[in-house]
Amino acid sequence: MISVAEARARILSAFAPLPAETVALPDALGRVLAEPVVARLTQPPFHAAAMDGWAVRAADIAAATADAPIPLRRIGESAAGHAYTGSVGPGEAVRIFTGAPLPDGADAVVMQEDCSADDNIVRIGRAVIAGRFIREAGFDFTLGQELLPKGRRLTARDIALAAGGNVPWLSVHRRPRIAILATGDEIALPGDPLGPSQIVSTNALGLCALVTAQGGLAHNLGVAKDTPESVSALAKGAAGCDLLVTTGGAAHGDYDLVRDVLAENGVALEVQTVAMRPGKALMFGRVGSVPLLGLPGNPVSTGVTAVLFLRPILRLLQGLPPDDDRPPLRARLTTALKANDRREEFLRATLAAGPDGVLTVTPFARQDSAITTLYAQADCLIPRPPNADPEPAGAMVTVLSLTDGALSI
Repeated sequence: MISVAEARARILSAFAPLPAETVALPDALGRVLAEPVVARLTQPPFHAAAMDGWAVRAADIAAATADAPIPLRRIGESAAGHAYTGSVGPGEAVRIFTGAPLPDGADAVVMQEDCSADDNIVRIGRAVIAGRFIREAGFDFTLGQELLPKGRRLTARDIALAAGGNVPWLSVHRRPRIAILATGDEIALPGDPLGPSQIVSTNALGLCALVTAQGGLAHNLGVAKDTPESVSALAKGAAGCDLLVTTGGAAHGDYDLVRDVLAENGVALEVQTVAMRPGKALMFGRVGSVPLLGLPGNPVSTGVTAVLFLRPILRLLQGLPPDDDRPPLRARLTTALKANDRREEFLRATLAAGPDGVLTVTPFARQDSAITTLYAQADCLIPRPPNADPEPAGAMVTVLSLTDGALSI
């Protein structure tokens, strides 16, 4: 067996970012930029009002007060999309609305609450300095400025920013195509009649959902029966994909055929077993030109190994670092942990805010790799190194979040 760190290093070294493709801006949510987004205009393109009010020359109203307002001649109006085309001279003012272009000659805006007006005269009841309530041209960004960096997964806010920069098309990494193959005579699809020795398939659908949530395209190849012919036939559906993920059939039992069948097809295995719990029966290699990641069959083992190995692969293929670049989470144990054995362990646990505001973590009392209800409730994993000493309640430990939120808004 090899360590988790060595297994990750071997597996991740086999992947590189996928080529770029061009997509329309409305289709870019969740995609990862292969090239920076650069503004194609200056925003705002003109000096603009930041408030509804009156565009004036600050020098004309320097002595204005609420008790002694200064009258100015009303000469026009500037609204968003309808600029005043004349110029503001001494003793003049233009009605202006938020976002509207500032007329030539004006150098300040007085809020409408500080003014009173009739059809011809506006009385200014507050002095302002030049530049007051004006957003200068380029206040937000300028032509040619980088708005979004290469390697960024695009959020809804990013889409809005790119639109504001007048960028209709984006260069993004191609979405990874991931083939998913479940194995086992005991597996039936949800909703199908169950035989006396069958269980409902959960792994393939869970893996497809993870791939989709991480920005990939999942191709569910179905469930292979425990025969070499069935495994071999369905595995051929991975042709043209960036990765084939199998679940089950990676151990050394009499019915674990994936390893043997793929060996007959020339698979070169670089990882066969990993010193971890859950998930020891994990393999990685290549079937022809398609990389293969073989995950164990127990549902929680599948989920944990997918988080530790499949998720970083998906990130790498999209031009992201393999792990989330947020600072590691630290949390205070609410219960004591026993000493660990020679395999690295990943305890399923929940997070909460303690009464003092410090994050707390509570591992489940039951850690069996077949308990899917608790895995669905888990917020994080507590990694425990091989041969780790006991940890008392109250100790601070590092946790791995299960809620990274790939499609952030």
